[in-house]
Amino acid sequence: MKLDTKCVQGGYNPKNGEPRVAPIVQSTTFAYDTPEEMGDLFDLKKAGYFYTRLGNPTLGNLEEKVSLLEGGVGALATSSGMAATTLAILNLCDSGDNFISVSEIYGGTYNLFNVTLRRLGIECRFVDKNAKAEDIEKLIDDKTRLIFCESIANPAGTIADFDKYSKVAKKYNMVLMVDNTISTPYICRPFNFGANVIVHASTKYLDGHATSVGGIIVDGGNFEYFGNKRYPHFNEKDASYHGLVFGKDGGKGAYILRARGIGMRDIGAQMAPFNAFLTMLGIETLHLRMPRHSDNALKLAKALKEHKNVEWVKYAGLEDDEDHQRLNKYFDKGYAAGMVSFGIKGGRESAIKFQKNLKLFKIVTHIADSRSCVLHPASTTHRQLSDADLKAAGVPSNLVRLSAGTEDAEDIVNDVINALNKI
Repeated sequence: MKLDTKCVQGGYNPKNGEPRVAPIVQSTTFAYDTPEEMGDLFDLKKAGYFYTRLGNPTLGNLEEKVSLLEGGVGALATSSGMAATTLAILNLCDSGDNFISVSEIYGGTYNLFNVTLRRLGIECRFVDKNAKAEDIEKLIDDKTRLIFCESIANPAGTIADFDKYSKVAKKYNMVLMVDNTISTPYICRPFNFGANVIVHASTKYLDGHATSVGGIIVDGGNFEYFGNKRYPHFNEKDASYHGLVFGKDGGKGAYILRARGIGMRDIGAQMAPFNAFLTMLGIETLHLRMPRHSDNALKLAKALKEHKNVEWVKYAGLEDDEDHQRLNKYFDKGYAAGMVSFGIKGGRESAIKFQKNLKLFKIVTHIADSRSCVLHPASTTHRQLSDADLKAAGVPSNLVRLSAGTEDAEDIVNDVINALNKI
C-alpha cells in the first residue's frame, strides 16, 4: 500500500462479517478457557490479549497503523507523548547510565531529561544542534545508551541532522531515538535515515483534532541488541519471565517486546481504548491535513517576513531558511508541517499584546491542531526553564509559536497580520 492508503486502511483488516471500522474494545480483561493459555500469555510465549494495561485490540489496531506508517516492526501506545518518551528512555537506561540529547527539544522533554531523570540517576548530556560529530563523541562512554533528537524541534523549528547523529550512533553501536511528532511519518520517516526507535505525542498531528492525549513508541527492528554490551537487560535472563532473554528471544522486535513486557507492565502508562479509536480516526485524514497545514504555514511565514514588527522568522519551508536544504534531503515533497516560530519586536510585552489581538487563533497549550492556535513558550510550556536553558533549547523570550490549522490560508494570514498591526 502507498502511504496515503496506509493512513486510511492500515492497521485493521476486517474478516467476513466483522465491523468495517475498527471497534472500541472497552474491556479491562479477556476470558480464556484454560489456565494454561493464560499462563502462556503471561510468560510471553503466546500472542494475545489478557489485560488492557499490556494490550487491547483497539490499541493493537492503532499500534499496527502507526508502525506501518513509520516502517517499523511493532509499536506501543501510551497515555501521552511524555509517557512514550519516558518509557522509551527507561527501556534502555538504568541509574548510573547516561544518554545524549540535542538541547533544542520540547520544553517538557527538556525538563524530563534535565531534572526528573537526573533524580533517578540517569544523566542527560546536552549538545548544541551545531555540535560536530567529534564533539558529540567526546561525551560518549561505556554507560552512554542512546542519542535523542526531534525531527522538527518544538518550538525552535530546526531540522535534525540525521546523517550526523546516525553516523555517531552506528560508530559506537548505540540507539538513535527520534521524536517524530511535528513532522509525522507522512512527511518524514526517520528509520530511513538511521533511527532505531521513534516516539510520538499522538496528541498532536496524528489525532489532529485536540480530542485525545496519547503517545506512541515505534521499534524500527533495525538494531541488534543481542551481544551488545551497552544493553545488559537485553542479554541477561529475565527472572520475571522465567529466564527469557529479550535480545535473543525477542528477535527484530526485542525493543518493543521489552518496553511492553517490563516498562508498561510495571509503570502502566497505557492509552485508553477510546483515545486509540479517536486517534485512528484522526490518522485517516493525516494525508489530507499535512499538505494543507504545510501550505498554510508557508504562506504565513512569507507574510511574517515582510512585517515591521517581526524580528525574525523560523520555518524550514522558506527557501532562505538555514534548514531548507536539510528539509529537502529528509522530508517528502518539501512539506515542513504547520508550526511557524517568529521573534516579535518588543519581547514578552509585545507577545502578550499580539496574542490578545488575535481573533481566529486561540491561546492554547497545544499545537498541530486543525484549528489554528498560538503560544508564547517562554511564559508557558518553557516557563520552568532558566534564561540559560531557554537559550540552549532555542527558545528566546521573544519567540511566538504559531500553529497553522486547516482553515482558509487568507483568513489565517489576515488574523496574524491584523494582530501585529495593532501592537
